[in-house]
Amino acid sequence: MRLIAAALLLAGTALPATAQDSTSEEAIGPSETIGAGGRPIGKDWARSPVIAQHGMAATAHPLATQIALDILKGGGNAVDAAIAANAALGLMEPTGNGIGGDLFAIIYDPKTDKLYGINGSGRSPKGQTLEQLKEKLGDADALPPVGPLPVTIPGTVDAWFEMSERFGSKPMSEVLVPTVRYAREGHPVAPVIAMYLDRSLRAYTANEERYGFDFSNARATWFADGAPEAGEIFKNPDLANTLETIGEQGRDAFYKGDLAEVMVDYLQRQGSAFSLEDFAAHESEWVEPACVSYRKGYELCELPPNTQGFAALQMVNILKNIDLAQWDRGSPEVIHYITEAKRLAYADVARFYADPDFAPLPMELLSEEYGRERFALIDPARATPEFGPGEPKLEGPGDTTYLTVADKDGLMVSLIQSNYRGMGGGLTPDGLGFMFQDRGELFSLDPAHPNAYEPGKRPFHTIIPAFVKKDGKPYMTLGLMGGGMQPQGHVQVLINIVDYGMNLQEAGDAARINHDGGRQPTEALTGPSADPLGTLFVEPGIPAATIEKLRAMGHKVEVIDNGIMFGGYQAIARDPETGVMTGATEMRKDGQAQGF
Repeated sequence: MRLIAAALLLAGTALPATAQDSTSEEAIGPSETIGAGGRPIGKDWARSPVIAQHGMAATAHPLATQIALDILKGGGNAVDAAIAANAALGLMEPTGNGIGGDLFAIIYDPKTDKLYGINGSGRSPKGQTLEQLKEKLGDADALPPVGPLPVTIPGTVDAWFEMSERFGSKPMSEVLVPTVRYAREGHPVAPVIAMYLDRSLRAYTANEERYGFDFSNARATWFADGAPEAGEIFKNPDLANTLETIGEQGRDAFYKGDLAEVMVDYLQRQGSAFSLEDFAAHESEWVEPACVSYRKGYELCELPPNTQGFAALQMVNILKNIDLAQWDRGSPEVIHYITEAKRLAYADVARFYADPDFAPLPMELLSEEYGRERFALIDPARATPEFGPGEPKLEGPGDTTYLTVADKDGLMVSLIQSNYRGMGGGLTPDGLGFMFQDRGELFSLDPAHPNAYEPGKRPFHTIIPAFVKKDGKPYMTLGLMGGGMQPQGHVQVLINIVDYGMNLQEAGDAARINHDGGRQPTEALTGPSADPLGTLFVEPGIPAATIEKLRAMGHKVEVIDNGIMFGGYQAIARDPETGVMTGATEMRKDGQAQGF
């Protein structure tokens, strides 16, 4: 099953209808529709970006943004503020993230003038082989989205402490205080998050019978009286206690202490193979971001596998072989080239991307020559029915929440964190107030695949933070939530800024496309792909004439008008000369960019 389609199914979201089925005019009548108002400057469909001098934060929840700014105003730096905001989002946006999940970040440190990447992803149980896992799966040909089998070690807490110890300025106990307070006293649920909570409850309820997993603790934590509604005050005292313990006792409380014992005891009761030794052995990894040039002095920087970040870099290396600006942004030509570049890159993702400790990545994937070779496979007039992976040499040149924070000294943090499918796999350890991720679902069961399940291995990961340089200098943090949408979103935002001169807010508010399908990193290496052409999902802002031309070119196109499949964008750009910061956030989420 395609990753996006499966995610929508778990979230209780029906797959999209056709463009004709999704129009609202038939329901309420053309005379009752209303469009966007006018603006004195900029695009009618985008509000102004936020500009400030002393500090900036952009997150998926206004209260999390305010917490980050409070940390900055109180003398903390961007890393302190990012961790504080991330903790708050785990409470306030549990449909996208939490301390039961993993974390990745790119940090620009002005003191060393370097980018630092952290991979805070967890591993599978060391005491369980692929054969033993298959015995538990029975006749199933893939890992389930819920229950104990897709759980991997939660990496977020360790990544927080790694970031704090290397770059932070405040103790973790102080950084976590705002979220502890909100968890105990309560906060009003935001509208989009309320919608996702309702969908999550319906999906988990449907899956309880199908998969037979324990949803009782999760139900008591978030859904004791049904799904919380927008504006309803929500409290999570269990999470308050957990975060307070972490702040006072440190990361070892989570991986070696009482909290670890509670987690392991609970998981083992559910049939998991995790042990205390697995939790005690967990550690994050500092990694080197890779950057590729695009145009006009811009470079896109991403993290290496086990993330899919290099897919965005492959797309950039393909697309810089054609001048997209010769056409209008909403033209069929531009969307065709972006789509085909994505399909080419993802053919390689499905074949090569995995935990590098088990399967080294062919670094030629990022070479300009390889990008030219892949670009040459694009038919400018037709969608190619199926793209296979390339043959790069091994050696060569070298639901989710995203947030970003920058401070007056130039420290910049691009951070993404997730439980994978919405809230995670449905399992909530006794009295701890968070849900375990189900990231292990992304393992392949084909032993020949680089991403095959193995003991102590990290699965393929969809979440990716990004960073942009301009003329060799640090310029912009960038991120976009949403599974396989993320590399596509990074590239579309970059194109909007570089090729079409959009400002930071316009670049995120502009209508997006999301191609889903093709071979997946969970499938077997051999045999036919389940969906070689895939489906091109587009937002209503894509012109109707463009959609018809794309269909005539052989693309399968569907229109979705609710924003769900197109990610959640945040960004901060910082002028390296003046230090003035510009922030943007996502109209498709509840978020806010703000500065001072």
